[in-house]
Amino acid sequence: MKTTAAQLLYRPELPEWRFLPEGPYDCGDGRVSWVSIQHGADIPTGSLNILDLNSGKNQNYPLDGRPGFAFPTRHPREFVIGLERDVVRLNIDHGTTTRICGPVDVHTSGTIINDGVLFEHGLVFGCKDLRFAEKKAGLYFWRADDRRLFTLRSDQICSNGKKIIQRDGQSVLLDIDSPTKTIVRYDFDIAKGRLGKGRIVIDLRSGDGFPDGMIVTPDQRSLIVALYDPLDPPAGETRQYCIDTGELEAVWTTAAAPRATCPQLIEWQGRIRLVITTAVEHMTGEQAARHVNSGCLFLADTTLTGPIVPRVFPDECDR
Repeated sequence: MKTTAAQLLYRPELPEWRFLPEGPYDCGDGRVSWVSIQHGADIPTGSLNILDLNSGKNQNYPLDGRPGFAFPTRHPREFVIGLERDVVRLNIDHGTTTRICGPVDVHTSGTIINDGVLFEHGLVFGCKDLRFAEKKAGLYFWRADDRRLFTLRSDQICSNGKKIIQRDGQSVLLDIDSPTKTIVRYDFDIAKGRLGKGRIVIDLRSGDGFPDGMIVTPDQRSLIVALYDPLDPPAGETRQYCIDTGELEAVWTTAAAPRATCPQLIEWQGRIRLVITTAVEHMTGEQAARHVNSGCLFLADTTLTGPIVPRVFPDECDR
């Protein structure tokens, strides 16, 4: 099992951008988008960011709510964002939004959209209880073919990393509800918009960290999971696990940034690299002063082989 130290990639210029970065995504041409979910513990707004890896420059686009995820579309100046309780299309030049679906979680209060994944049939996304206390947040499937929204679950606390893979001709959803400290596998019926019974494939309950963002390796055999550690270790960890056996295969560390939030694989300069976001959220002033890289983005080498083909929001939404 190999451990690799990730290198500091980008330190956000403003402290509010470092509070809760998540959701890095490959936008092509050496550009990576990411969201700052909110700009402080008591600030209910965040931003979309686009980092140019070649120049090191970051473009920040303030939003009028808290974004849980952002994905590029085939239109270079538009993104699809989970914003508060709606999924919207944002034009970054004009700041205008068009609703794609929502509002969600109408059965309850005190939740917002938190994480999502694109796949060939549309979008799966989930919500979080803002107090991280009640099993009331929803998990949803927006199907591109007919623009229909399905409720998959309504009893999560903090829906986080998710990925859809194929196993023996069956679509499978791998899903994280962070407080459970487990990664759960569900058979996913696309036609009916329904999940089968879940079973745990990765069990992290013996450790201090909470699984947060998650991606799958190009061969769909392993998961890469960012661990949000609420304690005080000197570095954060992002780990690779075999889906079928649960075996730990690799670790990437983020020095002085224990709260890793999301990983993303990108192809840059001819190699597959790992981008990792980290957060300042829930740190005391003394902790933040010691963990000086918290809220920064990191970049690490991998031994993975491609291809890496970033998915954009499906064109069916333009019909």
